[in-house]
Amino acid sequence: MTKSKSIILIHGNFVNNLSWAKWKSRYEEKGYTVCTPANPGHEGNPADLRYRVHPNLIETGFIDVVENIVKLINTLPEKPLIIGHSMAGMAAMKLLEMGKPAAAVSIDGAPPKNVFPPFTTLKSVLPAFGFFSGKDYFMGSSEWYDSCFFNTLPVGERKNAFESFAVPESYKVSRELVLNSFSNIDFGKPHEPILFIGGGSDNIFPPSLTATLANKYKDKKSRVDLKIFEGKSHFICGEAGWEKVADYILDWYENL
Repeated sequence: MTKSKSIILIHGNFVNNLSWAKWKSRYEEKGYTVCTPANPGHEGNPADLRYRVHPNLIETGFIDVVENIVKLINTLPEKPLIIGHSMAGMAAMKLLEMGKPAAAVSIDGAPPKNVFPPFTTLKSVLPAFGFFSGKDYFMGSSEWYDSCFFNTLPVGERKNAFESFAVPESYKVSRELVLNSFSNIDFGKPHEPILFIGGGSDNIFPPSLTATLANKYKDKKSRVDLKIFEGKSHFICGEAGWEKVADYILDWYENL
């Protein structure tokens, strides 16, 4: 296959595109053109967004996230490598189904509507659906982030991680993932290569779920790969050792 020199890094829920800053620099140093778009309603500095929620946040759904990336792809000279984390891992799967990327990577990815999540996932993310909340959006407490996102970080580093990356999140994104038929995946459809990466200590989307998603794909001529990084949390893209994950992805892509 002809290798694209374009990469799109898509952030997941509960953080924004600033979480990709180190990855962007690393890939650009290797000669790639890297886009790190903010999902709609997520533009800005995390501390500012926690203080004053973006006016477009509560209107943003999963479909909006995917359509935002499609618009970006349509401006590029070639199909990109798409890398998505968490909710955006599912976005990468959807974009792959739509034929948009040269290849796709789902890191600690959310399951589509037609794959039932494990109890661990339900327990972690149920507050993010807002079914029992009087608020207009979800803002995880530092304790929630410590338990679900930063659980492998040294305790002394967790507060800084929260201050640097935590943002409010739209209930609509999570709800569309589980309730809207757009969020189904056709696992029998031929597709470009996809790599699934999981964190062995992820408390939101455990490695068993990542393996389940990889094994759902049925087309024998389409490549699907799986890699679990032991000891990594849902913050796999930001915690110490993120370079190994980033480089593993690029090595995989360049050797397709």
